[in-house]
Amino acid sequence: MTTQQTVTIGDHPLTIDEVVAVARHHAPVLISEAAWERVRSARSVIDALAEDTVAHYGVSTGFGALATTHIPHEKRTRLQRSLVRSHAAGMGEQVEAEVVRALMLLRIQTLATGRTGIREETLRLYLALLQHEITPVVHEYGSLGCSGDLSPLSHCALTLMGEGSVRVAGGEETPAADALAAAGLAPVELHEKEGLALINGTDGMLGMLCLAIHDLRSLLATADIAVAMSVEGLLGTDDVFAADLQALRPHPGQALSAANMRAVLSDSPIRDSHRDPEACTRVQDAYSLRCAPQVHGGARDTVEHAATVAGHELGSAIDNPVITTDGRVESNGNFHGAPVAYVLDFLAIVAADVASMSERRTDRFLDVKRSNGLPPFLADDPGTDSGLMIAQYTAAGMVSEMKRLAAPSSADSIPSSAMQEDHVSMGWGAARKLRRSVDALSRVVAVELHTAARGIALRAPLRPAPATAAVIDVLGRTEPGPDRVTAPDLAAAHLAVVDGSVRAAAESVTGPLC
Repeated sequence: MTTQQTVTIGDHPLTIDEVVAVARHHAPVLISEAAWERVRSARSVIDALAEDTVAHYGVSTGFGALATTHIPHEKRTRLQRSLVRSHAAGMGEQVEAEVVRALMLLRIQTLATGRTGIREETLRLYLALLQHEITPVVHEYGSLGCSGDLSPLSHCALTLMGEGSVRVAGGEETPAADALAAAGLAPVELHEKEGLALINGTDGMLGMLCLAIHDLRSLLATADIAVAMSVEGLLGTDDVFAADLQALRPHPGQALSAANMRAVLSDSPIRDSHRDPEACTRVQDAYSLRCAPQVHGGARDTVEHAATVAGHELGSAIDNPVITTDGRVESNGNFHGAPVAYVLDFLAIVAADVASMSERRTDRFLDVKRSNGLPPFLADDPGTDSGLMIAQYTAAGMVSEMKRLAAPSSADSIPSSAMQEDHVSMGWGAARKLRRSVDALSRVVAVELHTAARGIALRAPLRPAPATAAVIDVLGRTEPGPDRVTAPDLAAAHLAVVDGSVRAAAESVTGPLC
């Protein structure tokens, strides 16, 4: 979808692309009239319970381990205010604006389901924060991924009360009260149930999952391009990517990756130079070349499994207690982040393995014993020049960190709230480490692309495939020569990966890649 399209909440569950459009590209958002009717109807249920002599959790009781404590009517606005203030206990670095915007959007979606009891005026203010690009300051640490992302969501709820800090359009940090006033907005006083409704969801980890799925889908296609260029530059064979061979193991992602590799390698004079079996005595390529469709395909299928989980979560109404369709207010455990945490961890494994294979191809280019005739380290004057020796170190360092990041967060649990919350998902931590891993993958693939481009240049006068040539044109400086500062070249390649230039260049020749 384009950044100009309005995202409507209430008529259907949000999609991953819609989450990205709002979080990253600031697409406008509105709530359907049908959703507003549901919000008003649910609030009437809570208003009725507020006058009940029977205690109701979140309306006239304390929270967590204090759920048996009855709160008299005159203390209930203080109850909600105290809940938000006490739970806004984050520490560490500030979370990226796109993550906070995704979190806010997803909380708004749940509030608009008519299952939480939020008041209309509170929800309208929350929506206005997105529209005015007022982004609450949220910190790295504070969520255990159970009872939702409590601390991150509480820092957002503080803004609705005119408290805490925010960043406004342009990134300047300012007190929330000042930002609201500058936008012509007034803070709200939270009523019964609203504090819980604002903080009890998996929105932070889900927002990061949506962003990661979006980025990995693009990155895996780019990694397919890198494989094809490495096969070309190392004088490997594309015969193993044939459709009939891939069909013997009918995983859908594997077929798509192999098709991408075939498309990029099509019409390559370098590849054609060693098709004669009498001239080429190598029987099989190394696994990092030959088995790339299997690894990338498994990664693709894992991403799509994660997208299925995200789709279920995007169609959920997560709060505790919730208002049912027949007007009951019921406690539940839907705030537990396990389903999201598991796939966040799974994707970190996938990213680490794809990066590990990419680094192995980079290393192969630099080893004179395995590069099929290329100079050591692709250096201009080996010994005097070091070539791309340390670029491989950089990739190896990132891959090593990614392997550590692949250790699952969701296998851990530390009981909290006086053992009331005795099992938690750690999904927020899984999401945070996945973001770092996805970023590292984009950089490792960039190193491979830069290395492959230089290796291919050293095959002159043989020319690369047309798609490869188009990619090399957008990577920045890749030509061989005496040593120069390597970091700017790698930075240019990385930018071409993350802004989509590499994929667009290949597709200008191949047509759409999968």
